[in-house]
Amino acid sequence: MTHFDQSTLLNMLPRQFFAALTKKAAQYVNAGHDVINLGQGNPDQPTPQHIVDSLKIAAERPDFHKYPPFQGQLFLKEAAADFYKREYDVDLDPEKEVAILFGGKAGLVELPMCLLNQGDYMLVPDPGYPDYWSGAAMAGAKMDYMPLTAQNGFLPDYESLDHERLERAKLLLLNYPNNPTGAQANPAFFDETVDLARRHSICVVHDFAYGGVGFDGVKPPSFLQAEGAKDIGVEVYTLSKTYNMAGWRVGFVAGNKSVISAINLLQDHMYVSLFSAIQKAAADALTGPQDCVRELSNMYEKRRNVFIRACRKIGWDVTAPAGSFFAWLPVPAPYTSVEFADVLLEKAHVVTAPGIGFGIYGEGYVRVGLLTDENRLLEAVERIGELGLFVDKMRKK
Repeated sequence: MTHFDQSTLLNMLPRQFFAALTKKAAQYVNAGHDVINLGQGNPDQPTPQHIVDSLKIAAERPDFHKYPPFQGQLFLKEAAADFYKREYDVDLDPEKEVAILFGGKAGLVELPMCLLNQGDYMLVPDPGYPDYWSGAAMAGAKMDYMPLTAQNGFLPDYESLDHERLERAKLLLLNYPNNPTGAQANPAFFDETVDLARRHSICVVHDFAYGGVGFDGVKPPSFLQAEGAKDIGVEVYTLSKTYNMAGWRVGFVAGNKSVISAINLLQDHMYVSLFSAIQKAAADALTGPQDCVRELSNMYEKRRNVFIRACRKIGWDVTAPAGSFFAWLPVPAPYTSVEFADVLLEKAHVVTAPGIGFGIYGEGYVRVGLLTDENRLLEAVERIGELGLFVDKMRKK
């Protein structure tokens, strides 16, 4: 059989770090072990019933069986604008300041392709969501990394970025609540971001994937709430987490008109928008009852509390996340993040994600997803505790 070489573009894509982890975990499952997988970010709860019912009804509509408008149904854009007004008091023009996405990931990968040329620079968080790197590779862009450290609350320290790096940057990616660290940003930080972006003519892209998941009574702020945010950037919102619609692949990007126009143009050449019935269900999710959102966030907070208390009980000195459904946990000496994750898988049959997979500054941590019930989370910590890795800390207490 003839072998056809992949394109240069495909060969430039970053290697999928977590593919090997998934494969290794599967080996233990196939061998009959009871594996508790805390290494992935796939919501474990079903989509709320009223959203599913909306899809069922919409799927019966013959007019929805045709190609939808190239740039998406106006009713979904209007729902997105209504959602932002209700939740964040942000005004959006649904036709010019909202674009429909095939899930948030698609937009995050597409936006660098829309705004950057070969060799242009973009600022990305480290650690950060690995698909940011995919967007850079697809655009032929170069990345400057912004370290996220515990000392700075896992926010980038803009003062540490020298003038040359800021002047050459054309795009800045942020993500709060943050994956993988679980950190939250505050309005003052977003105000600072707008000021920085305006002074250096940088477009800001804020990944607001976990906007519906905030803890301790603090609602995650939207970047677009900052004065002047729409002048210099956009926010990417997905329904995957807020409404447990991960498999539906629906989201939107809102903000700067020129950026919205650019992504609409790119998508015109790639898609004929989403199935209209999914768009209708998404619109009903955004504008319908929001009890399910509060209940989901409360569930994650309870899981967080149970998990963090259990970790501390075995002597693991951990910090509780402020948002998202992830916990970012320090690795005990003398292990690297990969070595520690391997030990947990091989000896406790618990899967975690090594921090190095999220960037150089992710070394020294593992990421845990709070995406199983409380009993399984407790069992996972109990298994880890039985390894005796934190015995010395327990004795010091």
